[in-house]
Amino acid sequence: MSLVCSISNEVPEHPVVSPRSGAIFEKRLIEKYIVENECDPINGEPLKAEELIEIKTPPIVRPKPPSATSIPATLKMMQDEWDALMLHAFTQRQQLQTARQELSHALYQHDAACRVIARLNKEVAAAREALATLKPQTGIASIQSSIPQPSIAAEAGGMATQPIEQAGMSAEVIQKLQDKATVLTQERKKKGRTVPEELVSAEKIRGFLTLASHPGLHSASVPGILALDINHSDQSKILTGGNDKNATVFNKDTEQIVAILKGHTKKVTKVIFHPEDDTVITASPDACIRIWNVPTSQTQLLLRCHDGPVSGLSLHPTGDYVLSTSSDKHWAFSDIRTGRLLTKVPDPTDIGLTTAQFHPDGLIFGTGTEDSQVKIWDLKEQSNVANFPGHTGPITAISFSENGYYLATAADDACIKLWDLRKLKNFKTITLDEGYEVKDLCFDQSGTYLAIAGTDIRVYLCKQWQELKVFNDHTALATGVRFGRHAQYVASTSMDRTLKLYGIE
Repeated sequence: MSLVCSISNEVPEHPVVSPRSGAIFEKRLIEKYIVENECDPINGEPLKAEELIEIKTPPIVRPKPPSATSIPATLKMMQDEWDALMLHAFTQRQQLQTARQELSHALYQHDAACRVIARLNKEVAAAREALATLKPQTGIASIQSSIPQPSIAAEAGGMATQPIEQAGMSAEVIQKLQDKATVLTQERKKKGRTVPEELVSAEKIRGFLTLASHPGLHSASVPGILALDINHSDQSKILTGGNDKNATVFNKDTEQIVAILKGHTKKVTKVIFHPEDDTVITASPDACIRIWNVPTSQTQLLLRCHDGPVSGLSLHPTGDYVLSTSSDKHWAFSDIRTGRLLTKVPDPTDIGLTTAQFHPDGLIFGTGTEDSQVKIWDLKEQSNVANFPGHTGPITAISFSENGYYLATAADDACIKLWDLRKLKNFKTITLDEGYEVKDLCFDQSGTYLAIAGTDIRVYLCKQWQELKVFNDHTALATGVRFGRHAQYVASTSMDRTLKLYGIE
């Protein structure tokens, strides 16, 4: 739409409209007319300059006056434009060549920097390992002779050839187990079904984020962390066992390695942090169980209860005895104070055992087998009292809830089965994604939450068995998961060589 001034009959540069007649004018012309006549030029009604209404229109682009009025002038203009175009193209080519050179130089510098960073990271990891190894030994060279040697006279880390003799379950030991079970049962009854006030709520667990990731705990040459535990008395200390044949004690608060425990001749697959003493228990396919003193990083006792790889490890609630299982088709019960093997019992079906876990009261325990069976044993009677069939594939993990009523089990069948120990039956099956691998299970100390480690890390709310959170941060199979006190945080380990911590920022 074009606007035309009612006075000049030309397109106005600054059009305004008169509220009296509705006519359009060039602003400078109508203002001059109003100064002289004080009225609207169309209908003669009184009009003031302040009453004029400006019209907003796009700026007028007036055509350039013709410059090429002859053929020579046109040719000259075209030649000038061609020359300008060639000069611009030449400048652009120069700038492109300069940018290419700068980019090539920057890429070279980036590649060199990445190589330097990778080398420095490797050196830092090696230095940390060396420092962690040297720290516990500093100042104790003069008392090496007083450090207790392994209870078995053999080279450290040597393969077990002959298991030690059984000392037997004495009446004193059985009474000690019974007394502890009585105390624990009474304590559990006092607690009733109350949940600790400090326990993190399900809603907060849904909001858990990855707080830290620590990749330098184990050697990078043989990657993979295979086992995990948390110190119940000092929640800042975390224990891991790795493919590099070492166990590592790590302080999550200071982010420092406290001790590296070297002695196993094969990978460390099971680890336990003693809840009261500064002691660590580890097991390995080298058929040995080692009891470590953390401050000195030395083996206190070396237990050779099996003549095959140790596949399961569980500490009795008394803190004095350890249960172990092996592919040699036996479970063993040993005294970690004296190093004595108290009893060793074969599986009646002559099948290798894959995992072990004590019931919270300590009078019964569960084992998993290579043929998909979960078995419940009476420790005092040393007999198999119940069997839970239903899985397919070797049992990979079992865990008793703190209330003592539930048992969670997993195998190579992509599901978690939950068993009621009072009714001796499966009351819930959590079906996972097809091909999902489960490597570890863990209830928190209140029995409110269940965590699963495998293809990823998952946390479930017990009783409703509702999935609360899934962590997909690991880049390889997760091998261990544990809750901090009152579920304040969750720790996990993986074959990607990292320890990850989850919680609220």
